[in-house]
Amino acid sequence: MAGKTAIMSEDNKNSLEQILPQLRCHFTWNLFKEESVPHDLEERVCNQTEFLNSEFKATKYNLLAYINHLKGQNKAALQCLQQAEECIRREHADQAELRSLVTWGNYAWVYYHLGRFAEAQLYADKVKQVCQKFSNPYSIECPELDCEEGWTLVKCGGKKIETAKVYFQKALEEKPNNPEFSSGLAIAMYYLDERPEHQSPVEILRQAVELSPDDQYIKVLLALTLQKMNEQAEGEQLVVEALGKSCQTDVLCSAAKFYQGKGDLDKTIELLLRALESIPNNAYLYHQIACCYEAKVKQIQHTGASEASQKGEKIEELRKHARNYVSKAIEKGLNPLHAYADEFLESKECYQTAFSKELPSTKGQELHQHDCSPQEDHEISEDTEVQCSLDGLSISTKSTEKEKMIFQLQNVAKNQLPQNGPYSWSLQGLIHKMNGELLQAAECYEKALDHLLRNRPSGIGSIFLPATEHEEGSEEMEQDADSSRLRELPDP
Repeated sequence: MAGKTAIMSEDNKNSLEQILPQLRCHFTWNLFKEESVPHDLEERVCNQTEFLNSEFKATKYNLLAYINHLKGQNKAALQCLQQAEECIRREHADQAELRSLVTWGNYAWVYYHLGRFAEAQLYADKVKQVCQKFSNPYSIECPELDCEEGWTLVKCGGKKIETAKVYFQKALEEKPNNPEFSSGLAIAMYYLDERPEHQSPVEILRQAVELSPDDQYIKVLLALTLQKMNEQAEGEQLVVEALGKSCQTDVLCSAAKFYQGKGDLDKTIELLLRALESIPNNAYLYHQIACCYEAKVKQIQHTGASEASQKGEKIEELRKHARNYVSKAIEKGLNPLHAYADEFLESKECYQTAFSKELPSTKGQELHQHDCSPQEDHEISEDTEVQCSLDGLSISTKSTEKEKMIFQLQNVAKNQLPQNGPYSWSLQGLIHKMNGELLQAAECYEKALDHLLRNRPSGIGSIFLPATEHEEGSEEMEQDADSSRLRELPDP
């Protein structure tokens, strides 16, 4: 009997291996190169499932399920898929079967990897029952599935957004006035607008606002686009209207970006603080508030205040606020090396503060957790990070504290950074310098600078590097840059 069961199980497995690749779901969409998930993506998706638009929660739970699977946490993946099913029944009751195809496909794959072939077959059969209505056993072409894949690709960011745009356009060809498809295309176009070869998304955003007048996030994205076109007055009307109708974190943070662009830093801080009420553990928001306070310092410095003493007191007060919010950002998980990488915090005093902090032992969170981002296009370049290390640290601390710092930095360099990258080399150089190993430190800094020279826009790398080496380096840096953009893209 046991032998017969084993044969049946093997038959089920062989049958599933023919069926599963046909299913349209996260397992067949090639979302991540070599299944390497950006380490901050799960954090962003988790924040979104808890705080952002309810109509997109099924998409987010499906993506979170796939991420959990890649981490080897298949039971957690099943829980996410159960939540996705619940969202679909609640938000898309009239299309529940069609909208569930991706979730059922994911179920089949997860159960297959768990070795629970009967249950995997059960979900594959559920897909088949729907698809057979369209004369195809396990996969169909329909705009709803195109839209689902488009949303998933937007969340993955980087070069995937170009493909997402194509899927939304394909869906709109079938249903040109569908509000969800229009919003998806508008958001994809908004992100692609950061790249010079793409057209402005203003008209597509206007159409999305017209089709989805209650979507305040799209409204603020239109406002930000208008601001870039020097049509700030119209943009501000849209922002005011959106804020009057919504207190969602994505709306608040995008509105904060608008006022930051306008130079109204007090309003920016107010909106970021309101966003923190919903996501109090978001390190990025604390850091952004710190940046705003230091920007206020620069505003005062450029006004030429008459009373030098009053000017100095106000500046010191603002800098105190900035330091406090940076400290809170670090407490919430922001890497101190990132927190103090900005030019206004490059002083030795700030570095001393940074390295006396306890580095988090949990995930190495990057600066930009863009579940809600008032500064999608702001980057801390690796040039700055390397330069911060090159500027040097004259840290006079007790030996035990210094040893603790070195241990923490070594942990970051080993476990939280890509090896042989410029940031990794600069951090290793810093460790050597703190150990008094100046020759080894210089060698590490040279390697960091060598990486950066490869892809300088000025072409300076071609002067120092052989042609073949320069080309290889450029390709490598392009991949790194794409990964950085992914971390910076806020999700709808």
